[in-house]
Amino acid sequence: MPLRPKMRRRRRTKIIATLGPASSSLEVMTRLFQAGADVFRLNFSHGTHEDHAVRFAMIRELEEKFDRPIGILADVQGPKLRVGTFGGGRVHLQTGQKFRLDLNATPGDVQRVNLPHPEIIEAASIGSSLLLDDGKLRLRVIHKRPDALETEVVVGGPLSDRKGVNVPDVVLPIPALTEKDRADLEFAVTHGANYIGLSFVQRPEDVIEAKRLIAGRAWVMVKLEKPQALDNLEEILALTDAVMVARGDLGVELPPEEVPLAQKRIVRMSRALGKPVVVATQMLESMISAPAPTRAEASDVATAVFDGADAVMLSGETAAGQYPYEAVNMMDRIIARVEQDADWRAMINASRLPPEKNAADAIASAASQVAHTIGAKAIVAFTASASTALRVARERPPSPVIGLTPNQATARLMAVIWGVHAVVTPDVHSMTEAVARAARVTLTEGFASHGDEIVVTAGVPFGHSGTTNALRVATVK
Repeated sequence: MPLRPKMRRRRRTKIIATLGPASSSLEVMTRLFQAGADVFRLNFSHGTHEDHAVRFAMIRELEEKFDRPIGILADVQGPKLRVGTFGGGRVHLQTGQKFRLDLNATPGDVQRVNLPHPEIIEAASIGSSLLLDDGKLRLRVIHKRPDALETEVVVGGPLSDRKGVNVPDVVLPIPALTEKDRADLEFAVTHGANYIGLSFVQRPEDVIEAKRLIAGRAWVMVKLEKPQALDNLEEILALTDAVMVARGDLGVELPPEEVPLAQKRIVRMSRALGKPVVVATQMLESMISAPAPTRAEASDVATAVFDGADAVMLSGETAAGQYPYEAVNMMDRIIARVEQDADWRAMINASRLPPEKNAADAIASAASQVAHTIGAKAIVAFTASASTALRVARERPPSPVIGLTPNQATARLMAVIWGVHAVVTPDVHSMTEAVARAARVTLTEGFASHGDEIVVTAGVPFGHSGTTNALRVATVK
């Protein structure tokens, strides 16, 4: 039997790469995976189901070729709020002028434009702000009618057909999932998506609805991009499976100086709850058109790594940029270099949270401490649902974590979890068998040599999720 090709990352923080026109061939996907992509993101704001079906198939072909689990994140669009059209295609709004947004579908002019969202008109109040074209223009509501909002232009500029509308200080009575999203979600989970990126989340109810539709077939990854979500952050994080700090829209609706604080708060709370957290948007933005990032972008990636995020994400850099391979390679290099620094380990240790008061967390905490004390080459976590791996990863241990599971879907879920190297292996039925299997896998996967010590965690009896209750120290023989 031929040896499997070794594909071991030399870093703990994972990389998500978005696929698009620049990265839709098997050749480019292969290069991105070899450069460091652990998860591929499919953006359902663009492309047809046929396009995405081809990408699903190529990712699974790549997975089979390298015999390594690859996660797939299907990012559904969410409701897109936009103005209508203009008679000439665009206008220029002057600061201080009056401008009306109404339900009249007639093409607009410099005095008015259609706003095909009665929910906004209903929910807005005098003094509410409306941001147009990713926040480039700002309007303030000065008068409200049942069919229109009269506004004053606070920040003017050019405005063209169907530009986006953001309403930062209003909770909109709009569900996070549109009919298109529901169709996309069902298509994605049917084709084997491992995580569903949920846009426009404002309330805990948005997460509950998504989880009802998914019915356990994938993890929900809430995208935090609305200020209203931050008001309900604790409740939303308690319900979701994973979290994304979606800094693009969040940066439109929050003042720029608030975004870094929101990012740190979200990462800290997600880590406390043991939920994988991804930092996304504009991380290496300049590499869309340049072969190297700015120094500020490199520092931005490093900050996410120092904060202990599970993963960082590339969007336009790999989807539509001129240098997709270079962007993933650079991300990989920045992460690896930061994680070699003594200050990184000191900060990770300082930010470690006390375990929750249950047996599973106590075992995970003990596994980390024992591994550190004896210099274990790896912590091997047997897991049916990824919960054991999540608990061990929450400790941010100094030793690599190997997640062993009999379930291919679970191995793919672990692709986004900090520090976890997932391996699909047949089920075991006793602790003695588990220890022997753990020793063999750490040896064949290149994590340990004969005579090295490892720490093994599992749930007894085997085959029951959420029962982590056993810890062993073993010598690789």
